[in-house]
Amino acid sequence: MSLPDPLDDPSFYEHVVEKRALAWAIDLAVTLVLVLLVVVLSVGLALILTPLLWAAIAVSYRTVMLTRYGATLGMLVAALRLRRLDGGRPDQTLCLWHAVLHAVSMIFILPQIGSVTLMLVTPRRQALNDWLLGTAMINRPARL
Repeated sequence: MSLPDPLDDPSFYEHVVEKRALAWAIDLAVTLVLVLLVVVLSVGLALILTPLLWAAIAVSYRTVMLTRYGATLGMLVAALRLRRLDGGRPDQTLCLWHAVLHAVSMIFILPQIGSVTLMLVTPRRQALNDWLLGTAMINRPARL
């Protein structure tokens, strides 16, 4: 089994770029709330390490959610799922690498430009981390 071909069944890939932007915004808000919670619980001491804290929380959040649900909260709202190109669900190691590569692409401008470009030109609307890892975001199928 493999993911549907974008030419034969384009409905799996329609509006994926726009939905990914929505999911990104929701996930950004979720991680911001988690970071603020940690800062408050640490009585402000975590402010010194905010960038590292945010990266750690974002990678952990994405890894746990992708492993458990195949999607983050933002992706669930946007009706997206992460799948391997063979159609299977990603395992925890693949989800961790996906989260780490996503974080790296958010830190540096060139990988971010590459991700957006790939999403616009690849048939499966894959970002750089998807392309490197052999995964794709698809619209949530009727049956999971």
